[in-house]
Amino acid sequence: MPGSLSYGKAVLIAADQLVNAVFGGWPDETLSSRAYRWARDDVRYWPLRIIEVLFWWEKEHCRESYESERLGRQLPPELR
Repeated sequence: MPGSLSYGKAVLIAADQLVNAVFGGWPDETLSSRAYRWARDDVRYWPLRIIEVLFWWEKEHCRESYESERLGRQLPPELR
């Protein structure tokens, strides 16, 4: 797979985006990014808290996911 993402990580991101879309989110956004936006916008905080516990080894996982989405880091280089 070209780019900086491994095949496994790309598949996990795609599955994450699918679950997010199934639950009414934007189809190209991860659950972590959505959780960060919700907390930032005072919608709800519990998803961010749960995800941050699950990804305890990554400091500010949800914020980093949001920034990755915002900057298009998961897109192919020619689409950035």
